[in-house]
This record gives sequence, C-alpha cells and structure tokens, in this order.
Amino acid sequence: MSTICRTKPVKGLRLLNRVLTISTPYIQRSIATIAFDEIRSKPEKPYDFTAFIFHGLLGSGRNWRSFSRSLAASLSADGVNWRMVLVDLRNHGKSAEIVGFVPPHDMENAAKDVANLVNSQGWDWPDVVIGHSMGGKVALQYAESCSRGVYGQSSLLPKQLWVLDSVPGKVNPDNSNREVEKVMQTLQSLPSSIPSRRWLVDHMLKLGFSKALSEWLGSNLEKSGDSMMWTFNIEAAVEMFDSYREKDYWPLLEHPPKGTEIAIVRAEKSDRWDPETVQKLERIASNGTGESEGNMSYHLLPNSGHWVHVENPKGLLEIITPKLASLV
Repeated sequence: MSTICRTKPVKGLRLLNRVLTISTPYIQRSIATIAFDEIRSKPEKPYDFTAFIFHGLLGSGRNWRSFSRSLAASLSADGVNWRMVLVDLRNHGKSAEIVGFVPPHDMENAAKDVANLVNSQGWDWPDVVIGHSMGGKVALQYAESCSRGVYGQSSLLPKQLWVLDSVPGKVNPDNSNREVEKVMQTLQSLPSSIPSRRWLVDHMLKLGFSKALSEWLGSNLEKSGDSMMWTFNIEAAVEMFDSYREKDYWPLLEHPPKGTEIAIVRAEKSDRWDPETVQKLERIASNGTGESEGNMSYHLLPNSGHWVHVENPKGLLEIITPKLASLV
C-alpha cells in the first residue's frame, strides 16, 4: 500500500516556509524551496527510483495523489520501490504560502525551483519527470536547462520526460476557445477573500463556466477566518501562464539530449491541439533523431479530455507504466 510522506511543520513556522542559503555554481543567494509530498509503494524500504510530478496551472501536487499511488503500486513488482515526488510549483498549493520566490515568475524559474529543491534536500536527481499542462512545459524547461549545465556539473538529466497534454510550441490563442484566459481574467476580478465555495461555484456558473470547472476552482479554496482564500497566487500565476504560452520547445523535441526520452501524450478529446501541431509531432516521432541524441515518442490517450489523470487514469497508466518499468 502506498503512503504519502509529508514535510513536517515546526513550532511557530512551517518548515516549507523556510529560506535556505544554498551555494551552487548557478546561484549564490538565499532562495526559497518549493513544497512537496512523497508517495512510495513501500514506505518502510529505501526507494530505488524517483519520479517528479508537476501539476498544471492553478493546480497543486495533491491533484495527482490518486494517480501517483496507482502508478507507484503498478511499478512495485519484483521488489522495486518507486518514490513519487508531487511538487507544488511556485505560487501554487503550499508553495503559494512561501515567501522568497524571486520574479520573473516564468518557466525558467519554475524549473530552477526544482533543481534548488534537489540540492536543498541532498537528493539524487530524478530518474523520471512527468508534467501535465503548464507543468509539461516546466518539465521541458527543466530538461533543457539541465542539458545546458545551468544547474551545475553534478546535475543529471532524467532518463524519461513525460509531457501530458501540453502543446510544446507557442500557444496560438486563435486555435483555442480562450477558456483559460477567461478564467484568469475572471479570477483577477474577484475579491481576494471569497465568502464560500458555494458562492464561487454559483458565481462562475452565472458567468457561463461549466459546473465541473467551477467546482474544481472551488476545490482550490481554503478556509481563512470567516472567508476563503485561494491556494494559489493569482497575479503570479497569470505571469506564469503568459510565459507558458510564449515558450517554444520544438527544438528540444527535434534534438532531445542524449540519454533522455521525451514522451508526449495527447488526449484524444483535448481542445488544446490543432492539426498542424499533431502532424509535426507525428513527423518527429516517425523520423527519429540522430545517433548522438535522445529519443522522442508520441502517444495518443483515447477517451480523455485535457484532465488526463481524472478522465482516463487507467489508459494513462497503461501508457506510462511499461516505459517506467523498462528502466529497472
């Protein structure tokens, strides 16, 4: 049975709110470290492999607990113990409570936060990185920066990098229904203190948003006194979303770093993809890469929209599990 291992609070101050001074080749100042949870298939035993999981915009690591438990359990055969590290990206989840994340709030700094976490904890570098939506581009930036030595000579590239329903190039707003932009604008117009989850859901429904989206947004509210507060920093999240839309990682897919496989998963019913982008992915995957480079693979997840870990978790496990098992 898998278990969540949380960081523990200290008296008068959350451990996650600490600011550590880390001396590395790429940074020489006090930095904040992001929050995380751990899930292991066998918590009583040392782990053999580590996968980092990055959530999407306005989400948090807890969105991926159920899927991570299932993934760790499916990989636990033959005594192999996997550790899943569920990261709260800067300005999201428990990391939104932490002071010290220096702007700009973009993909580069979100990925650097992960490297800072590895160094601050004294961990080995992750074997696998999995990112959904905006987290997919954070994962791509992490691999790109790691391959250029941004995180120091000791940093190691992941053996596998999974990008789940995240368009790798610039996002063309003309190819989408602009729902995300509308959500962000609406949230910015709301008071910082929300009366209740019910109030928020009713308000979003009146504005024409779906019940599923409205209730999911409500799940990102936490009690604070007599009102509710967001578990994310909306203004900084907007900045991260702008960076997500502008970043282009096609060159990385066309020339993956040696020793790394970049796997792109497209949800069959997702509205994030245009025909030209899909054709480009298929072409790169079918043509292959050079002998001195890594690999790129493309996978279609059937019967799923954008929320892959909720809409078809079984299908996603069937795609990912054999690949991760091959690392043993």
